[in-house]
Amino acid sequence: MSERGEGQSGVASSVGRLAAIAAAAGLLVAGIALPAVGGAGLGIVSATNELNLRPEDLKEPPPAEVSIVQDAKGNEIARFYEEYREVVKLDQVAEIMKTAIISIEDYRFYQHGAIDLEGTIRAFAKNLHAGGVSQGGSSITQQYVKQVLLNSAATDEEKNKALEASYARKLNELRYAMAVEEKYSKDEILEKYLNIAYFGASAYGVEAAAKRFFGVKAEKLTLPQAATLAGAVQDPNATDPNRGKQYRERLLHRRNVVLDRMAELGKITPEEAQKAKKAKLGYKGTKLPGGCESSDYPYFCIYARNEVLNNPDFGKTAKARGQFLNRGGLTIRTTLDPSMQAAADKAIRKLVFPSDNPVAAEALVQPGTGAIKAMAASRKYGRSKAKNEMSYNLVADAAHGGGVGFQAGSTFKTFTLLTALKQGMKVNDGFSAGAGFRASGYSAFKNCKGENIGDPSHTVTNDEGAPGWKTLQTGTWGSVNTFFMELEQRVGLCETIKTAKSLGIHRSDGLKLLEYSTFTLGTNEMDPVTVANAYAAIGARGKYCAPMAITRITDRNGKVTDYKPKCRQALDPEVADAAAHVLSGVFTKGTMRGVGGIGRDAAGKTGTTDSYATAWFAGFTPDLAGAVSIGDPRGSQKYKLNGVTIGGRYYGSVVGASISGPIWKETMLAALKNVEPTSFTPLNTERFGGCGQSCQPAPPPSNNDGPDNNADGPDGGGDEVQVPIGQGE
Repeated sequence: MSERGEGQSGVASSVGRLAAIAAAAGLLVAGIALPAVGGAGLGIVSATNELNLRPEDLKEPPPAEVSIVQDAKGNEIARFYEEYREVVKLDQVAEIMKTAIISIEDYRFYQHGAIDLEGTIRAFAKNLHAGGVSQGGSSITQQYVKQVLLNSAATDEEKNKALEASYARKLNELRYAMAVEEKYSKDEILEKYLNIAYFGASAYGVEAAAKRFFGVKAEKLTLPQAATLAGAVQDPNATDPNRGKQYRERLLHRRNVVLDRMAELGKITPEEAQKAKKAKLGYKGTKLPGGCESSDYPYFCIYARNEVLNNPDFGKTAKARGQFLNRGGLTIRTTLDPSMQAAADKAIRKLVFPSDNPVAAEALVQPGTGAIKAMAASRKYGRSKAKNEMSYNLVADAAHGGGVGFQAGSTFKTFTLLTALKQGMKVNDGFSAGAGFRASGYSAFKNCKGENIGDPSHTVTNDEGAPGWKTLQTGTWGSVNTFFMELEQRVGLCETIKTAKSLGIHRSDGLKLLEYSTFTLGTNEMDPVTVANAYAAIGARGKYCAPMAITRITDRNGKVTDYKPKCRQALDPEVADAAAHVLSGVFTKGTMRGVGGIGRDAAGKTGTTDSYATAWFAGFTPDLAGAVSIGDPRGSQKYKLNGVTIGGRYYGSVVGASISGPIWKETMLAALKNVEPTSFTPLNTERFGGCGQSCQPAPPPSNNDGPDNNADGPDGGGDEVQVPIGQGE
């Protein structure tokens, strides 16, 4: 077999022979009869000059390939692609497949150069008779050129030009083919062709086609299977077996045509052809490994996909990032920890059923890196209403495929606590909180524009809460609304908002944060990833790291790019330590006392919104942070968590410690089972008062893993949120 094509001189010679034969046939007087490029009728042109048959370099962008997404341990979790293609080497393709494709498409492939003289003469004569381009006569090299032009077309006009039936296109293909034949060996051209060709059924390239059609690799194809795929490339849409019986019958006919041709050329015996023709088509329609809907981790998958599509780290423009993901043949290593994900999935399934109207969602984030370790929800991802599936990312913000989120409730009191500690308050500093709170005047609260937004006519209550003296500690443990409204008024609304923003807090829907006096009561809609990541920063002693889902990308050529955490010091470490000290008491003396701790240093905050619309728990250790939300996606303000059955259990009302808290606890116990505990840095008592490690905490209640419907405050404080008129969901 010839390793290189004939090149320019060989093509010129072939054209000359074509001219002579055509003239002998009486088709022209002097030269080759072809329609002049751009003309309407037949023109007489010179074979070498007028046609400008000189090699022209072909730009060959790599064909679109499948990108594979992996978890942190290298296990595949999803695939993304514009065209389902897996590029393979020629020695990874069965010999019978090579023989079949050459037999039917270009049986003299290894003998001729860029142009198949005999095939071209045959097609040329038929085209003259037809008065146009009705038969191709293209070599495999020319077909490869056509596919490259089609795949690299950026506009519909370019695609139509690559497909148009004209001599102009044929001549362009021939010029490019001449250059391709000079650049590559025949084996290299055949390999490229087999990897770029479309076979139908959404399968691009021979490897994808072999798997899609027959469930085998290309190197394992049998004679009937190889003949089927070889027959499919002529008109893959007309023989697409996925489209129905009629199309499969056409494909079967094409297979038999290939087998007859192989026998005619002596590549197989007539007996082998007949035996192969008796075989059934054997189309399996193997399901294409696909995107997030078919992944075992759909919510994390959606997050990772949107991270690539939206993050400038992965491309300067949205179009470039889309091509990078869907065409790049990437291997994307992520932060997903399968054991932690399993822990979150199991904890949610235990307490919330997929059939329930309310939905629970949880995110786990690693302090100090921002690495998202798990994203779980009580419903499956999908578009089936009958199966109660969710069509968007319940765990993330809108930028990562999520929705509007749920109001975060009293989890936001933590940002007011942090602001007070930043301003020098000690953990036992306090004041008397009344049964109701009213702003002292319109100027009592100013948003970050300096506008007066206090409303002396609006009263915030504790619902069941009793008035009394509250400190930063006891006010937090009891989640007392009136205490935190007064505290926010003293430390400043804008300062509290700035603290929250410094920890990455932003609305799930992408809109600006609502800057109302009730900010501390969590009137802004959030998602679990954002809240978990903010709490993770406290666990990392004030080191905030942007949420991170991707750690490494290996491109199709093996080039590796590592992605590091993007972190900054958002809080004074000692302020974060003091907040962790206060929030750790929530498990022993506060709203989670009926649920209990996890046997290692941990801190957190419950959150329940106005009239029990949604319920949260956000908590952290130095090793892992998590946030759990529950609410009704049909509209949490309309479908509240009162008198509901969730997970087979009836609840008069759902608070932060009813379901979200226990889910967090169950998750952490399993997720951190094999992680050596890390302790919080002790409270600096000289700076923040209190008794630090010398304190003797109250003994925890008897072991009770079940929810406590009245556990939202030791003094009945609750997390009741009064939403400003016109605000909320």
